[in-house]
Amino acid sequence: MNDEPPSISAESNGLGFRKKIKDRIKEIYQNFSYKPKNKQELAGSIRDSSERGVLEKGTLNMIEGALKVSTDQVRDVMIPRPQVVFIEKDEKPEDFLPRVIKSGHSRFPVLNTENDKIEGILLAKELLPFISAENISTFELDKLIRPAKLVPESKKLNILLDELKASRNHMAIVLDEYGDITGIVTIEDVLEEIVGEIEDEHDKDTGTLIKEIAKDEFLVSALTPIDVFNEKFNSSLSDKDFDTLGGIVMHHFARFPKPNDAINIEGLRFVINSLERRRIKRIKVSKIN
Repeated sequence: MNDEPPSISAESNGLGFRKKIKDRIKEIYQNFSYKPKNKQELAGSIRDSSERGVLEKGTLNMIEGALKVSTDQVRDVMIPRPQVVFIEKDEKPEDFLPRVIKSGHSRFPVLNTENDKIEGILLAKELLPFISAENISTFELDKLIRPAKLVPESKKLNILLDELKASRNHMAIVLDEYGDITGIVTIEDVLEEIVGEIEDEHDKDTGTLIKEIAKDEFLVSALTPIDVFNEKFNSSLSDKDFDTLGGIVMHHFARFPKPNDAINIEGLRFVINSLERRRIKRIKVSKIN
């Protein structure tokens, strides 16, 4: 039996081998416990998981939408003021009820036209008792409106969502840096960024590419084929490089537009009505006089 102690060289080799094993195990562990350093790396890791079949496509879209909500601002999803259906403080029910019924909305900002300030929010269901001619004489708007939530255009969507949930509000009035009304935003607008477009029984233009909203004014889907658009508006937009109206409008802007941005093309005025996931969704079209 050899009673001599192991050589320093042998012991050193053993320690080196164990260190290599330890480092390899640490490397493997780090690969399975990868910690993204920022949201871009996290998004990339999530997409990689989807490509490897770990996440379904729908789940991936919702996760990416949730990440988008944490960075986007109210101005990115709000409904611009020209598209909002207001009720004026001094209007009589017989004047605004037809407008309320036609819109199909459930909430309406009440506007004081003297100072251009919001007095509150009126819920459509509060008007039901006054549809009868017998009750119309007892109508008092001040007693029906509820306080309005005011938010700046720059507010992050995830913060807005938390605030709307906490206050049990479904709508907020959007103000610019000067305190002027620029539009409205609803809890549905925020949720659609996460789960995609939510359609209900009041979305009357579902499946309709071109819808007339006023005399000589139309709301047009960005997915409208160029030939269909040309036939409707007697125009001659080229379909050589683009298949849809959204492609042509985006090309003429030469940048990604914001809601309510406008541009004139061949005698027609195009106003961005709504956006969805970094693409144009609907465009308001009118002829230039």
